Amino acid sequence: MTETLKHNATVYCEGSFNTPNGKTAHGLVRFSLRYRILSIIDSLYQGKDSGKVLDGKTNHIPIVKDLDESLQIAEKNGVAISDFIIGLAPDGGRMPQSAIHAIESALKKGMNVISGLHDFISDYKELVALAQENQCKLVDIRKPPARHLLHFFSGKIEQVDSLKIALLGTDSAVGKRTTAWILVNAFREAGYTSELIGTGQTAWLQGAKYAIVLDSLINDFVSGEIEHTIYEAWKNENPDVIILEGQGSLLNPAYPGGFELLAAGRPDFVILQHAPRRIFYDGFPGYRIQDLKHQIQAIEIISGTKVRAVTLNHEGMEKDEIRQECKKILKETGVPAFDVLVDGANDLVELLRPELIK
Repeated sequence: MTETLKHNATVYCEGSFNTPNGKTAHGLVRFSLRYRILSIIDSLYQGKDSGKVLDGKTNHIPIVKDLDESLQIAEKNGVAISDFIIGLAPDGGRMPQSAIHAIESALKKGMNVISGLHDFISDYKELVALAQENQCKLVDIRKPPARHLLHFFSGKIEQVDSLKIALLGTDSAVGKRTTAWILVNAFREAGYTSELIGTGQTAWLQGAKYAIVLDSLINDFVSGEIEHTIYEAWKNENPDVIILEGQGSLLNPAYPGGFELLAAGRPDFVILQHAPRRIFYDGFPGYRIQDLKHQIQAIEIISGTKVRAVTLNHEGMEKDEIRQECKKILKETGVPAFDVLVDGANDLVELLRPELIK
């Protein structure tokens, strides 16, 4: 894996690490083929190991107070930081003013800045001037492609004969992308070729070969871009399995997602990511999450395809509660449940293996 890593980076996540608003940083801490993550910036966790904080597993990526400390640690280890990544994922994708000041510092030190927020850093005149002065790049991942490059739905998805699995969720920021990557890698370890279709900025940052940023596209072209990306992955790679990363959730009032993936992606079945201890939709107290059985029924009625498994987000749960929760879900819904972050995805792959023999 290390041979494919190209850029040394520090990730800015001030005040948000280990919260839903830090999910871009979380993805990079767990996995990236595009960047070598050297440090995470969040003064709230200064001096701690990011993997230990996030998943209880040491990964030797330190959390530091600020950019200066990031540079000091990198210099001590004999490496240089070339990229400054915004690891924040706040509601609405807006850029906080504190991040602007941090970006200015990074540019003055000759670092490229990469952002996946809706507020484009290339729209800030002062940042553009600083970037030019210091010969740095400003990269806005969420800037949509030119309209002439976008695709309208054509029906070519029907040619794709790889097994297509949509990894949807019952809420936003619930771990869909993380589980999707784990499942992709588990299929590969089991001897199957597998590709992830990334649908958000973090999947691109992690190095997904086939990725779009759905929430930056003009609505007319969302279905076409989903179809085209799946088709290209199939045509170029001919994988046994294609995993579609979900966005938001079907019934989330702020981030309704999944309709286009079901309609245009034509998945063979769905895996549903779920956080049993969440009562309300993330960031929206008072908006109660519909029960799991209701959400499964909604997906199956809309898509005409089955939810084959539930994967757990175990936030707010003790380790000894996880297995009991899986049994409870199976009993109440008839759908088997797994916690792939704790146990890996081998058992889930075994459940799905017969689909690859058909």
